[in-house]
Amino acid sequence: MDLRGIRYFVQIADVGSITRAAEHLGVAQPALSRHVRDIEEELGMQLLVRLPRGVRLTGAGRQFLEHCRRILRELERTRYEMRASSEVPRGRVVLGVSPTIGGLLLPGCVERVRRQCPHVALKVVEGFSPLLYDALLTGRVDLAVLTNPAPSRALKLTPLISEPLVVLGPPQARGTKRFYTLAELAKTPVVMTEGLRAIVDEHIGRYGARLSVEVEIDAVDAIRRLLLRGTGMSVMPVSTFHEDIEAGRIAAFQIADVNVHRILMLGHAGERKLSAAVEEVSQLVAAETNALYDKGIFSVPAARAVPAGREARSGRRVLRQGGRGG
Repeated sequence: MDLRGIRYFVQIADVGSITRAAEHLGVAQPALSRHVRDIEEELGMQLLVRLPRGVRLTGAGRQFLEHCRRILRELERTRYEMRASSEVPRGRVVLGVSPTIGGLLLPGCVERVRRQCPHVALKVVEGFSPLLYDALLTGRVDLAVLTNPAPSRALKLTPLISEPLVVLGPPQARGTKRFYTLAELAKTPVVMTEGLRAIVDEHIGRYGARLSVEVEIDAVDAIRRLLLRGTGMSVMPVSTFHEDIEAGRIAAFQIADVNVHRILMLGHAGERKLSAAVEEVSQLVAAETNALYDKGIFSVPAARAVPAGREARSGRRVLRQGGRGG
């Protein structure tokens, strides 16, 4: 058992598939499977159940996953403290964020930068992931939080969090419906952003289903207002309207039969060494994401959770490992 095997196991657990984990990591699938088998043999217990479409953690696997996260978190803390002691971060950093996560992530990030990096001037640019992806490639932003970005040799992408996408609608519908099957979702007219529509269609397309998009609108606040007025349904990350879901203003319904999720990644140009300022801000973005995870922001609020008759799919942290988005 080594750090590489631990990182591999965490990635497999977070994406729910050895095949997809191999794609994200750029590792051959047989090699990834061999690492898992080696760990299972060393521990003397089964960690994963192989399914026709992916894998599922056993009870021992879930326990081992928490230990793995703790190990990686301590490793990152050590790296951070060593770097922080060697150079004082200073200069200008341009950070790009998506409208679907910016409102949650930015307040804490700004406070952390102000408190821990007084010599860093932070500029924030808001845009959907395709625009931020191009901005990274052209050097217009230093860092960006991206949703399901395509792999690129020009960029280094570090996974931050995996969170479920849920069906959102008026709260009065909650008493009569507990979850949406794929067949029901395909027949339900929804309001979507272009990027999230692509992610959902990619997930459910493997099962022969497609969304019925009534309006495609790249304006998150407009979608929220439509939901609050009770005019329309949507499919969005649970964190985007977490406060409204928790307060009961919007109802969240899980999607049965398939794990529809997005992965947030922190990206930067891969061909050059990061300045101390950019490195520091990247660490603070990761720290704030972890803090939001610990608060349950990436999970359906427990007090208002819709019982789906099966295990809830909650947000999953992806600790500092190394298409398209909303």
